[in-house]
Amino acid sequence: METILLAGGSGLIGTRLVELLKDKYKIHILTRSPEQDEENVKYFHWDIYKKEADRKAFVCDYIINLNGAGIADKRWTTQRKKVLIDSRVEANRTIALMLAKTDQRPKGIFCASAMGYYGDSGDRLLNEDSPEGKGFLAECCAIWEESSSALKPFAKQFGMIRIGLVLAKEGGALPKLLMTKSIGMVPYFGDGSQYFSWIHIDDLCGMFMHMIEHPEVNGIFNGVAPVALTNKALASAICDALPGSQITVPAPSFPIRLAMGEMADVILNSNRIAESRISLEHGYKYQFGEIDVALGDLLG
Repeated sequence: METILLAGGSGLIGTRLVELLKDKYKIHILTRSPEQDEENVKYFHWDIYKKEADRKAFVCDYIINLNGAGIADKRWTTQRKKVLIDSRVEANRTIALMLAKTDQRPKGIFCASAMGYYGDSGDRLLNEDSPEGKGFLAECCAIWEESSSALKPFAKQFGMIRIGLVLAKEGGALPKLLMTKSIGMVPYFGDGSQYFSWIHIDDLCGMFMHMIEHPEVNGIFNGVAPVALTNKALASAICDALPGSQITVPAPSFPIRLAMGEMADVILNSNRIAESRISLEHGYKYQFGEIDVALGDLLG
């Protein structure tokens, strides 16, 4: 049984990845606070700010690094921006340092980035070759990706996924969009014309798993569904998927900006991203590639 080392294993995506992988692989999870080991799942201590990690964790076949502080968890003060960048960069640096200290070499290393790389791009259709955008999200992602690229020499296979808006039953964007469903309303933000490049969490995890299962798959891929939706269209789709009568309601951009500051970019920026090349060129098959199918699974 092969072993996968996972950094960021306690977050939304990491938790689901462990659920999907642990029957076929042994899982090593790097964490500041190790938990009780489970069948096929072992926890190992690390501290990215001290560049420390348990070397035994790195006896593995693959590494997946999802580490990073939540981008929308707190208002973006100067200090918070530093935390958002450092939590990503220092994780990559710690992994590189630990690999440099050992002869152990994984077969593949897979890292996360985000669609924020493209900045606010309106209705322009983007793909993996589209340039870096402007704003803090784009800056953060570019620095993140540069630090991830330093891991390339340590494995024959290297992949990176720019993660879109992740839809999941618990956590992520969907529960926040459902907060007003009890009064028959689903919000959209601003005028709702901004594009959200969404993805079902199982398809995102499936893309990471596809790279593990196909050693010829290398490069940067967008972790998005085949067709992006405007925020208003997504809200309408959620209304259709919920029982009873629901309506979409606007949340004006001005009070959003007032309350959230620059962090409002997370929900007001537009990213219209084309179908991922991991599907178009490398054979990944979406499980939930259409929004009605995805929401039927998550809300059914």
